[in-house]
Amino acid sequence: MRFRTYPFTSRRSVVMSRRAMAASSHPLAVETAINTLRLGGNAVDAAVAATAVLGVVEPMSMGLGGDCFAIIYRPDGGLAAINGSGRAPLSASADALLGSGFDRVPLEGPMSVTTPGALDALSQSLATFGTMTLKEAFADAIFYAKNGFPVTEVAARMWKRSEAKLARNAESARVYMPKGRAPEPGEVFYNPDLAATLGSLSEDGGAAFYRGEIAEAIVAAIRRLGGSFDLEDLASHSSEWVEPLVSPYHGYEVVEMPPNTQGIAALVALNIVEGYALPETGHNSPEYLHSLIGAMQIALTDVRNHVADPREVIPLEDLLSKQRAENLRRQIAATAGGYAAAIDDRDHTDTVYVAVVDEQRNAVSMISSIYKAFGSGITVPGTGLLLQNRGACFSLEPGHPNRLGPARRPLHTIIPAMILRDKKPWAVLGVVGGSMQAQGHLQVICNLIDFGMSPQAALDSPRFRILDDGSLTLEDEIPEAARSKLADMGHHINTEQTEEGFGGGQVILISEDALYAGSDPRKDGCAIGY
Repeated sequence: MRFRTYPFTSRRSVVMSRRAMAASSHPLAVETAINTLRLGGNAVDAAVAATAVLGVVEPMSMGLGGDCFAIIYRPDGGLAAINGSGRAPLSASADALLGSGFDRVPLEGPMSVTTPGALDALSQSLATFGTMTLKEAFADAIFYAKNGFPVTEVAARMWKRSEAKLARNAESARVYMPKGRAPEPGEVFYNPDLAATLGSLSEDGGAAFYRGEIAEAIVAAIRRLGGSFDLEDLASHSSEWVEPLVSPYHGYEVVEMPPNTQGIAALVALNIVEGYALPETGHNSPEYLHSLIGAMQIALTDVRNHVADPREVIPLEDLLSKQRAENLRRQIAATAGGYAAAIDDRDHTDTVYVAVVDEQRNAVSMISSIYKAFGSGITVPGTGLLLQNRGACFSLEPGHPNRLGPARRPLHTIIPAMILRDKKPWAVLGVVGGSMQAQGHLQVICNLIDFGMSPQAALDSPRFRILDDGSLTLEDEIPEAARSKLADMGHHINTEQTEEGFGGGQVILISEDALYAGSDPRKDGCAIGY
């Protein structure tokens, strides 16, 4: 790791500590994580507590009505990973939607809802590897929901863009626009309904969410709007402990979630670019960018063609083989290639991520989301709970592995990650933002490993994003000469993108003597250590 001047803006210093570290997109969540550690909790306790706070202070991105994935490392137990994604209802039918005139699963409303998996994933993580109760872990989240918190700048922008969506649901408008509009930056927001719900769930261990009064309220809210959820859809839900994907890269091992997530895309792209001498081409030079873009186009097309419910037969070994990567590398021509989008998510930046490393060097990479901003737009009356719209990630295409069907898990965009060196965590990282997540992993990992950047510089570095229509958008600090050359190579440069569209990441690097962290300036967050 080198500390030096870079040819792009990097105003934040690397945060350094020796004992423990946490990083996320909101300072209150990071403070909760650090306080949890100081009070004797471990990294799992801290990540769960911080994620619960994020569900309060970034409601457009996360809540118990969404999903959660985590990669966990314990010095005495190695790697573990939990898939906390929900399933389509047992009544789900692609043919029924097609017969009703839909050409895709709606982006909001009752048809877009899948079973919320986040609470079960958080509860299982605590029960399996944590030391705290749900009541202890939810204490800060309940406090901020009840007593209010000032809305941060990036969150306020995202909230503002969602006013029309919130207005389409009376309960969402009542709870999340109490003054008839989105809260402004610095304005204190209260969510007493959510505080009461979190308090109730923390007392009974979350049982009411899947089998009790809250489950009944969720089903009633969906059915009232024309959806077909049933109590069995909630009662039958359970998260799954899964084997993470591990793939070598320049002497390190990159750890990603398996399908139904897009984690494979980052690994496919890294396999391809591993054969290039990237430092020799120059960071963010046209040649460098073209190589990464070509690799990611192939990787995202793999996601489109293969990633689906884990029960599908997915040729992971073939997709991740080094020989395949070598063959694909030869196919990346001097001009831009094609790209088949898996989902339409150019406006999706609505996810939260937490990285935590504790004194015992337990490490947690945890990510959660309700998918697009404010999810389905449905708030369950009297609870403050927003329901996710992850069902919009299903395909209706006959024969497609990701086709909507009963109790199936959809293609999922959210992916936590780690990097191992000598079988121990060297980096804990994540980048939020729909399909930008795999693209962000590729760019940040290359920054860290190929260019030896500090964690802060690796996040500050300007990024590209391949959009769902195959066009390319570039952050302003990528030089005009590089833009022109990429256009000459056949890339269609799209200038229409929100400032949050390039994702927001967090990185903690782990050495024998210290911890080093960075937090993305594209978000409101920070890293804190002690």
